[in-house]
Amino acid sequence: MNRLTLPFLITALIIILDQAIKLWVKTHMYLGESIPLFTDWFYLHFTENEGMAFGMQLGGNTGKLILSIFRIVAVIVMFIWLIRLTKKPRFDKWLAVCLALIIAGALGNILDSAFYGLIFSHSHYHQVATLFPPEGGYTGFLHGKVVDMLYFPLIEGHYPGWVPLVGGEDFIFFRPVFNLADSSITVGVFLLIIFQKRFFAKPEKKEHA
Repeated sequence: MNRLTLPFLITALIIILDQAIKLWVKTHMYLGESIPLFTDWFYLHFTENEGMAFGMQLGGNTGKLILSIFRIVAVIVMFIWLIRLTKKPRFDKWLAVCLALIIAGALGNILDSAFYGLIFSHSHYHQVATLFPPEGGYTGFLHGKVVDMLYFPLIEGHYPGWVPLVGGEDFIFFRPVFNLADSSITVGVFLLIIFQKRFFAKPEKKEHA
């Protein structure tokens, strides 16, 4: 099997699943709608953001464009790294898998930013978006919003009254809403950090007699 086969299959699978979920949410749910799945701590909760992971934002059109360009450059760099890795005698397929996870996640969100503004109408509260609306999309190329929907409010409660600034207020763990692409990036980066000694260990030099 070619060394690129497994990373390619992982990348393709994640992108297909990520986009399939996003397209369904965008065309079947109104903004802010929540659908409980199996339990009271796992929801499909439709929200959109300007492109950063876990609902974080980089404001303004300029910030949005910078973020999109940065993500594209990052994917190119990671892809070059992956190609070079496959050509090395000491090939670590698990490092390739980590890179594939990160590339797939970044590409999944790039597709939202690049094309969703062109092919969808705005999502509104109590109104779903239209795919390929007659009047055109809601914004231009690389300015689309990223669709998020995975919400895990595992623990809900109140901060004790003695806690500064937030005492008595509600708290939810885990509050951020994210998507499959965000998860793929997070898992890939987490594994890189955990196994960095294995992935980036220098080969031992053989001692000459």
